[in-house]
Amino acid sequence: MPTIRPSSDLRNKYSEISDFCHEYLEPIYITKNGKGDLAVMSIETYERMAGKFELRKLLLDAENDFKEGRVIEFEDAFKKIIESL
Repeated sequence: MPTIRPSSDLRNKYSEISDFCHEYLEPIYITKNGKGDLAVMSIETYERMAGKFELRKLLLDAENDFKEGRVIEFEDAFKKIIESL
């Protein structure tokens, strides 16, 4: 279940929010006038999430390259690397 806090807690209980985000490595949802407004998370959580998105993009790019025939055999690729040294 997500942790939900009012926007006033950002000002009044910042340390508590920061400690929670670092300890549990999950975001806190911030409401404004009773409605969802922001998600606050630690830098570590953000970087982990961004890394997952980047990895997913790279895997999709590789899958598309394979489907469209933009691949070469391992031995040929290795030979090209050795030749470029």
